[in-house]
Amino acid sequence: GALTIGSVVFEPTAGLVAEPIRLENNNHPTSIPGGGGEPPLPSAAQLYDSCGRLEPGECYRYLFSVTAESEAAALRGIAFGDDLGQAILTYNKAMGEMGKVYSSVVVCPPTSFSTKGQPQGAVSTSDGTTSNNSKFVVHRSGLSVDVAAASAQRSMSGQRNNDGSLDETLPVTVEPIDPPSTMKLSVPEKISLLVVNHSAQSMNLQIQMRLSDMTGVVVCGSSYVGLGEVAPSGGSCTVDVRLVALVAGLFSVRGCYIVDLSSGVELAQPALFDVFVKLPEEEGGVEEKKTTDVVDF
Repeated sequence: GALTIGSVVFEPTAGLVAEPIRLENNNHPTSIPGGGGEPPLPSAAQLYDSCGRLEPGECYRYLFSVTAESEAAALRGIAFGDDLGQAILTYNKAMGEMGKVYSSVVVCPPTSFSTKGQPQGAVSTSDGTTSNNSKFVVHRSGLSVDVAAASAQRSMSGQRNNDGSLDETLPVTVEPIDPPSTMKLSVPEKISLLVVNHSAQSMNLQIQMRLSDMTGVVVCGSSYVGLGEVAPSGGSCTVDVRLVALVAGLFSVRGCYIVDLSSGVELAQPALFDVFVKLPEEEGGVEEKKTTDVVDF
């Protein structure tokens, strides 16, 4: 039968904090014509949608933002395999009976880079099993955080020469710093990249943005940049590259390689970030609409 949802909360693990994400509806007018600027009364459909009534076969989606709150959690970061918490739902049936449902523990999924022998999206839990509930997590962990966590776990367990460990697969990681979500067509944009050396020895590194592996958004200007000696065990440096969008659409920025000039070892990096390239007509339409709004106001 039908249910009425009373409350939905997400209880995070110690050190983390969860906040619900609410989507505002901007489709209805902000005031009733002739009503003195007062906010409009919600419609019957809006009241029904907000009452929590759930008929058989229907579904609701709730979004929560989970971030590190304590100093220790913020310093370490959230890595793949970490317990994020669990959702708790309370409901009422037609005759007033109350019930409560607990979800399974949600764990942080790995980055888009999957290790050898492990399927994409599978998460190794503390008891050695794998969990596929990563589909409930939208934003995944950071690559450098995952590698550092894998290195720390391997050091504590005393394992050596573990070919399946992420820190041995990617001893050097590259991550963008505040990458853009949108880009303008044919307009070069500077992107800052953070390069971290997770290995136990210093490396003479060079970053390469290979045009042959890039689609839609490509490197503009110098594609090979020498980074010099990067200190071991978390040593890092930043480098700026210029990218330009050639066509409109949604693209993943790929083609980044790290080369150790001393040994000649090449480390292919996963996709740096996703970006949406808008058409020039859409950009002009947005700017014109903003100007009109300012004038009317």
